[in-house]
Amino acid sequence: MKAWVQDRYGSADVLEFAEVERPVPGEREALVRVHAAAVNAADWHLMRGDPYVARLALGLRRPKERIRGRDFAGRVEAVGAGVTGLRPGDEVFGEAPGAFAEYVCAPEEATERKPAGLTFEQAAAIPLAGNTALMGLRDLGGVRPGGKVLVNGASGGVGTFAVQLAKAFGAEVTGVCSTRNATLVLGLGADRVIDYTRQDFTTGPDRYDLVFDLVGNRSLAELRRILSPTGVLVLSGGGVFEGGSAFGPMGLIIKGQLLSRFSGRRLHVLTAEPRRENLATLRELAENGDITPVVERTYPLDEAPRALRYVEGEHARAKVVLSCPPPSGP
Repeated sequence: MKAWVQDRYGSADVLEFAEVERPVPGEREALVRVHAAAVNAADWHLMRGDPYVARLALGLRRPKERIRGRDFAGRVEAVGAGVTGLRPGDEVFGEAPGAFAEYVCAPEEATERKPAGLTFEQAAAIPLAGNTALMGLRDLGGVRPGGKVLVNGASGGVGTFAVQLAKAFGAEVTGVCSTRNATLVLGLGADRVIDYTRQDFTTGPDRYDLVFDLVGNRSLAELRRILSPTGVLVLSGGGVFEGGSAFGPMGLIIKGQLLSRFSGRRLHVLTAEPRRENLATLRELAENGDITPVVERTYPLDEAPRALRYVEGEHARAKVVLSCPPPSGP
């Protein structure tokens, strides 16, 4: 099969569209023919090994995982031993390493039936971003009807889902974004938009029950300043490539992890793990019309480097997706 592989850290130029061995599903895995794969900030972070501290986990000299990509949507081709909820021919979506390829082996635990009525491209946009938004709002943020929620980075991949989910949970939502994205965020259901190019959202009089920070460009003191007396701050990644860094947005995350030990339940650092039950929740919300994936751009699979360059450096709005042609060979 064809796949985008890399053997050293660097820009999208290090990627090679190469012939590699088609994977074989192991126990509780499904082999999926990929029809679409979403591009996430995590993909270029891993590609570049940025921030450098992350290489302790990703691989010191080169990525441990050679094939890029995580989010996919496609059809099950075969299943391994112990798989009970999937069968060949099923249309599915989920998360698994190596999704920028014609085939991917995905754990059954991180794979779910594709939402009815969505294209493969729309479905591929959901898993990582939708799961991150769901866990940040529901599991850590404790969002509730009537609560006031602020989403910093409301027009990004996770942000567009966070705005819609918070509204579906009955919250009053304020989205922070740039001027060009204000109409998009309001159209997703936000009650109010703060244009960060014109107003500092951390100095206003409003206080929030939940601040969901997806950018990592403000200090903890600034973010905590706008919390209500019982408000919760949830931190989750952020950033665009600016030439490489030791910590990048992880600097704020690391500080948050240290302070969270002394802040009770008011400060959380989100680590979003793929879960099939969360994908099932997101599927139901999509089928009910509570969330709609927003895909800004679609590129063919063989233009993955171009898509990665766009996501890592140009403040892409919503999601960017790779559309995969029928795989070569039998």
